[in-house]
Formats: sequence, C-alpha cells, structure tokens
Amino acid sequence: MAVRSPAAMSSTSWREEMSSDNVKGLVLALSSSFFIGASFIVKKKGLKKAGASGVRAGVGGYSYLYEPLWWVGMITMIVGEIANFAAYAFAPALLVTPLGALSIIISAALAHIILRERLHIFGILGCVLCVVGSTTIVLHAPQEREIHSVTEVWELAMDPAFLMYAALVITAALILIFYFIPQYGQTHIMVYIGVCSLVGSLSVMSVKAIGIALKLTLSGMNQLIYPQTWVFTVVVIACVLTQMNYLNKALDTFNTAVVSPIYYVMFTSLTIVASVIMFKDWDRQSPTQVITEICGFVTILSGTFLLHKTKDMSDGLSSSMAMRLSKHSEEDGLNGEGIPLRRQESLRSSV
Repeated sequence: MAVRSPAAMSSTSWREEMSSDNVKGLVLALSSSFFIGASFIVKKKGLKKAGASGVRAGVGGYSYLYEPLWWVGMITMIVGEIANFAAYAFAPALLVTPLGALSIIISAALAHIILRERLHIFGILGCVLCVVGSTTIVLHAPQEREIHSVTEVWELAMDPAFLMYAALVITAALILIFYFIPQYGQTHIMVYIGVCSLVGSLSVMSVKAIGIALKLTLSGMNQLIYPQTWVFTVVVIACVLTQMNYLNKALDTFNTAVVSPIYYVMFTSLTIVASVIMFKDWDRQSPTQVITEICGFVTILSGTFLLHKTKDMSDGLSSSMAMRLSKHSEEDGLNGEGIPLRRQESLRSSV
C-alpha cells in the first residue's frame, strides 16, 4: 500500500478545504478590499472639490452631498461592503476577515499616487504592524457559534455584560461628539475616528444579526416576522449614518494614508471586543490562543504609535527645514533670489 507524503496530504487537504464556494468567497473578499480602499481616495477627492466651492466637511459643512465625485466614492464603498457581506456567505470568517487589511495597503498606495500624500518609511512600517497585529487576532479567533433564530442573537445582546459594553460605547461616543470634537476635532485624529470605531462595533453586531436573519429566511425559516430583526435594522441605519458623517470629517481634515489604517485598527479591535463579550468567544479558547490575540493587540498599538509619529515627523521636518533655510539665508547674506546681499551691494556701488 502506497504511503502518501505529508506534503501530498497537505496539498490534498488544501484542495478539499478550498472548495468552489471558498474560491468565490476569496474573490469577493479581494474585490471588497479593492473597492473599499479605493473609495477612501475617491471620497477624499470629492471632499476636496466640494470644500473648494463650499463649507468643508471638517468644519461642519455638507456641501459634499452635492458633489458627484463624493457619491461615486460612497457607491464604491457600498459595493465593497456588499461584496464583503456576500463573502461571508461563501467562505469562513477566518478566510474573509484578514483580507480586509488589504484595503489599508490599497488606500495608502493610491493616496501616494493620486493625492500626492507622502507616507514616511516609518508610516509604511506602522501600516505593516497594524496589518500583522490585526491579522494575528483574526486568524486566532474562535469559530462562530451556530445560531438558529434571530431571537437567540437578541438574547445574547440582552446579556448584562454586553448591555454594559453598549452603554459604555454610547456614553463614550456622546462625550467625544459633544465635548472633545468641538475643541480637538481639527487637531486630534483619534477624536473623529474614535466615534466611528465605537459606533461601528455596535453596527457590526447588528449587521451580523441581520445577516443571520436573512440567511435563515432564505433557507425557509422566516425571521422577518420577529420585531427583533427590525430593531437591529434601525440600529444599523443609525450607526452607519453616524459613522459616515464623522468618517467624512476625518478624511477632510487629516491625511488619508493615516486615517485608513488607524480607522481599520480601532474598528477591528473594538469589533473583536464586542464579539468576545456578546458571543463569549474566549470561553471556547485555550490560554495560548488568548495570549496570541493579546500580542496582536500590542502589535496594533505599536503600529498606531508609529503612524502618529510619522505625521508629527512629516510636519516637523517640513517646518524645521523651512526655518533652517531661512536661517542659513540670513547668515550667508542671501536675498530671495539666492544672490549674496554683500555682493549685490558692491555691484550697485560700482555702477
């Protein structure tokens, strides 16, 4: 009897796992990352164009709603989100979710090429750390529990632990909106993105509930008759509108190559926290898996720190360079055209 080598066995198992449905999910997830990453750039172009002829979104304006280019970016993002939602119907979350990190790379690359937004080498390293940390967390996340009715999701959402988390998130978001944004919104990137990420963690839980309801409904078990389905729908609409508003402000105020990865990191991290609390994911994991996920969080924090320092370094280098040039010009006695002032005076006196 022939004995198959480990390589042959792993190749066979890979082919068995990578079914046609998984391939469809992979293609949809890759398409989603491209559309979402590109949407940041198109929306930023639309925001800039709208801000040139009206009130900028960063200072409370909504002139971008009349800008066709912004709507192109919005539609692109919606297409990406739909593709991402559809990918979960074909492939497991462990295959689809990590690919969302590709939108960061796409957004940063397009921002460098199209928007001419320079990304420092340490910013690139920060992006890599953010992607590695987020991917580490997602790859070691537990399998989703089987749910047979939207009422089961509602019971999980009514658990005291998740209710406390939801209350903290709503309170923190309101404090950011009414206290910190008026004072620090134009100078601190974490304020706008904090609101988007906090509210986004609740929206994902509601989107997941709606996805379960639609999946069960299409399989023959109608979930649209339950009021819980429509409550989750209202929560999704409210959260998405809030996210869209403050994400526009962040994109209009700060560098796209910095907004995209920080938003992804915070959004992913808070979503995982919400999922752990609501679905009790860590109860079904070993200590090794939990420690690995914590290491992923540390990696994310390191990447976020580098991204912040990159922005400070870029601003500091440009300002210090201008000051040094001005100082050297004065010391060397150069005028604005680069001609030595002493020599220019001597030429005038000789004439």
